[in-house]
Amino acid sequence: MPNKFGDSSVPIKQIAVSGFTVPTDFPESDGTLKWNQTTMVLVEAHADGKIGLGYTYGDTAVAELIHGLLRKVVEGEDALSVRGPWQQMQRRIRNLGHPGISAMAISAVDTALWDLKAKLLELPLVTLLGQVRAGVPIYGSGGFTSYSMAQLEEQLGAWVAGGIPRVKMKIGRDAKADIERVRAVRTVIGPEAELFVDANGAYSRKQALAQAEAFADSKVKWFEEPVSSDDLDGLRLVRDRAPALMEIAAGEYGYTSWYFRRMLEAGAVDVLQADCTRCGGFSGLLQVDALCQAHHLELSAHTAPALHMHVCCAAQSIRHLEYFHDHVRIEHMFFEGLPAPVNGELRPDLSQPGLGLELKRADAERYAA
Repeated sequence: MPNKFGDSSVPIKQIAVSGFTVPTDFPESDGTLKWNQTTMVLVEAHADGKIGLGYTYGDTAVAELIHGLLRKVVEGEDALSVRGPWQQMQRRIRNLGHPGISAMAISAVDTALWDLKAKLLELPLVTLLGQVRAGVPIYGSGGFTSYSMAQLEEQLGAWVAGGIPRVKMKIGRDAKADIERVRAVRTVIGPEAELFVDANGAYSRKQALAQAEAFADSKVKWFEEPVSSDDLDGLRLVRDRAPALMEIAAGEYGYTSWYFRRMLEAGAVDVLQADCTRCGGFSGLLQVDALCQAHHLELSAHTAPALHMHVCCAAQSIRHLEYFHDHVRIEHMFFEGLPAPVNGELRPDLSQPGLGLELKRADAERYAA
């Protein structure tokens, strides 16, 4: 049946890709890594005078893969049939290896194509996907291990004072110091705010169990990656033996649907995490949402809040979205149209088509990689 454009399809004219590297505002570290800059790979999908925006956070090699290979697969395809190009990209990277750079490249293109389709149809993306909630709850995330105690307390305390009732801090560099830092944060944020910790897989199994018992005194609700996310047996052990009110979470490094299926079938987590900048874009995240529904578990979206907001309001199993310090900062630098948190939620602007984002090109070009 012909669409509103008088034809059965709208050809994708161009896939353009750019890389931008932004220094952090302070040296950052977690339990296993240190960094002082973040790279965004931005995709612009063009069709019928509209431009869809999508992105991922990764190495510039992601941009090279999109420009050198994936754009050739996507250009000329129908902008109104996003899953078709998604499947073709999945097949094209077969010999490159799916996890990692390949999946991140597909994710960036897929999110741009969904934004493009929504703009062509003059619909907010959440309306196109099927809205199930008006807003998505967020948690403030940062609290890096490189922060002084004063910086840590100031950042997490400010989120709670600003109306975000849940916050997350990094741990894993020094087990003894971690306990003291968690206690200090609990004092600052008060007894009612939810406190999350993220070890990024830095602990051994026994050490994670000991830390979980210590963190219970500070009413830690969420223990993310207490051991490596590749150690499903270890995650299951910690989940089974952690204090009853402490949830175990992992999944942010998932790139494929079968990764998430294995984690769920192993009973490794209480709440699954997924990141649409890694797991195949919005198309991939909605697959993870379906897996969570089948396993009766909730899903938490990892970082990139401006990108996740619409799809989180369309995903049925979503609990909340990570309001990650680095990405919030970069997204405000690069885009117009970002909503401010209200009562601990982000709500899509239903008056704008697509993601509702407009690139501040001159500002972004200052950081061209």
